[in-house]
Amino acid sequence: MLKGNFDISLDFLYGKSPPLVGVDICSSSVKIVEISELPKNGGLVLERYAIEPLPKDAVSDGNINNLDAVSESLQRAWRRTGTHTRNVCLALPTAAVITKKILLPSGLREEDMEYQVESEANQYIPFAIDEVNLDFQVIGPAPNDPSEVEVLLAASRKANVEDRVAAAQVAGLKAMIVDVETHATEAAFELVSSQLPGGATDQCVALVSIGANVMTLNVLRNGQSVYLRDQQTGGDQLTQNIQNAFGLSTEEAEAGKRNGGLPENYETDVLAPFLENLASEISRSIQLFYTSSQYTAVGFIVLAGGCAALPGLDDAVSSRTQVSTLIANPFAHMTLSSRIKPRQLQADAPALMVACGLALRRFDPS
Repeated sequence: MLKGNFDISLDFLYGKSPPLVGVDICSSSVKIVEISELPKNGGLVLERYAIEPLPKDAVSDGNINNLDAVSESLQRAWRRTGTHTRNVCLALPTAAVITKKILLPSGLREEDMEYQVESEANQYIPFAIDEVNLDFQVIGPAPNDPSEVEVLLAASRKANVEDRVAAAQVAGLKAMIVDVETHATEAAFELVSSQLPGGATDQCVALVSIGANVMTLNVLRNGQSVYLRDQQTGGDQLTQNIQNAFGLSTEEAEAGKRNGGLPENYETDVLAPFLENLASEISRSIQLFYTSSQYTAVGFIVLAGGCAALPGLDDAVSSRTQVSTLIANPFAHMTLSSRIKPRQLQADAPALMVACGLALRRFDPS
């Protein structure tokens, strides 16, 4: 790890971490998850979680625009959980991180590998090397040449990392690891894939994460990402549609979407067309995957993100794509602490994929 190049690790090395909580800072909310391990059998326990809304535009396009507002929401969420753990694992938006697989000679000492990685990074990073946080992970022997190793290089501008670290510090927390949202989601997906028939072995699974503004299609095969695509659509469009249909403020529309109480024609006139449009966008994204890859079939679609829990979305997507569709719940096989309300968790689980994946970092092998 290039310790001289950054203060907080953009960490792909998966070193053993002290107890920590996963913190997902997205455009609409801050989410915190804490997971522990049963001492006898190593089973996982969901100890606590919290979702705290953010003011509009406090975070946009992955950038923190209002540090105080984010820190205050983070502090409120942390207090609501009741945890005493102040160490946190954060995530950067995938778009804020440059990743590249490179080949290096095998058998290099760590210091030599660090030097080689930094030299290689200059070719792929469109910024001065002293403006970025840089890390790497040795994946394994190169597929076609045993004298080389395949290395994953990851870099992000320091400002991206420092903003999130600062938000945690102002909230009284300590950032131990900065990961990437896509990788955190993939870690949580391992818990979901075990719920699929045969673990979806040798099948493509379309993991569709639908947030407030962005829908991400990540196609996974045997735990490895084979396709990734972002699209500008999400739950904010539904909020806008509710505002326009019923003359409500943004806050009123958002509350009605989450808690109910909207006029009787909401489901038929507003929700149903939105779900159908979203299902069509997902279908088109999967078709694009087919045309740009060697694969011609998807075995399952897994819906994640805040929109995934919208009633009827899974049925709309399954009907449109003719692919088995389920809503992500990485906590389905976990023990739940007495603090957790199962019914509420069922609704919140799809939105907690990133925070869950980050919380799992405390169990990474050393």
